[in-house]
Amino acid sequence: MSPRKSDSRERMVLSAAVLLREYGAGATSIDRVLAHSGAPRGSVYHHFPGGRAQLIDEAVALAGDYIAGLIDAAAQADDVPEAVDAFFALWRDWLLESDFRAGCPIVAVAVETNDDAPQLSRSAAEVFARWREALAGLFHRNGLPEVRSRRLATFVIAAVEGGVIMSRAERSTAPLDDAAAETHDLLVHTLRDGPDPDAAHRSHP
Repeated sequence: MSPRKSDSRERMVLSAAVLLREYGAGATSIDRVLAHSGAPRGSVYHHFPGGRAQLIDEAVALAGDYIAGLIDAAAQADDVPEAVDAFFALWRDWLLESDFRAGCPIVAVAVETNDDAPQLSRSAAEVFARWREALAGLFHRNGLPEVRSRRLATFVIAAVEGGVIMSRAERSTAPLDDAAAETHDLLVHTLRDGPDPDAAHRSHP
């Protein structure tokens, strides 16, 4: 069934998010989004008076919300290492399904200078912060101090994103699998051993 014309805005935002994953922010042009989404050209400035920057900004928010929802769902699990394993596994599936073409749309925006649209970098930072808070909340609820929970959440996100980037470059899931295995072991030992009594002295809130 063909999408309704009124769906053109949603199709364009979704297409922009998909294209960001595969081509990066610089190559996600209005023309490419129109071709991918099938939306009429006249709808661009009707729906996005801010032009390409607004469209990409909304695509970042959409992707951020989607992944935050997955983190929130995983955070309901009783087994913390298993919940984080599932997060790594999701990215692994996306890599394989896309033949290593699809990365993270938030990273795609964050790594570019975006001098003409500085709000994009701010939006990417806000998404990462939201993911970090969700994971930190999971760790804190399972007995870790707040500062350690934030640090560990940052580490997990960095491990996932770095593993995805390396896996795309090598066209192999090995880097992501290695990151997942080490993260799993770290979480098991950290949660089993309990809070580090010296952590407060090494932490910088």
